Amino acid sequence: MKAPLKGEGIPASALPFSPAIQSGNFLFISGQASVDMKGRIISGTFEQECRRSFDNMRLILKAAGLGFEDVIQVRNYVANQEDLVSFNEIYREYFTEPFPARTTLIGCLGTVLKFEAEAIAVMKTNVT
Repeated sequence: MKAPLKGEGIPASALPFSPAIQSGNFLFISGQASVDMKGRIISGTFEQECRRSFDNMRLILKAAGLGFEDVIQVRNYVANQEDLVSFNEIYREYFTEPFPARTTLIGCLGTVLKFEAEAIAVMKTNVT
């Protein structure tokens, strides 16, 4: 069974996808880019776009009662190879050890976005 995540403060999209879907104990977060709350792209430096993407991911995690520590896998899309050093530095601002499983693809975003990231998180369960 799957259900779209709903809540205040989740970035919208004009495209046909849900920001996140919960299925069982997993939260699947769609690709988050540098967009405002209405889904409009906000261009900037790589660092600005990367942080805004992760900040949007944080809003989705928070709406589900989760944090970055609950993320078990991240897929990252970096437009330019020269931004990898900055990406790894920024990534450590959001994720700590033990780091989630990670894939990073380079050169696949075209010319509009500099960065995008998607993730899978595990929902907390009550243990009695």
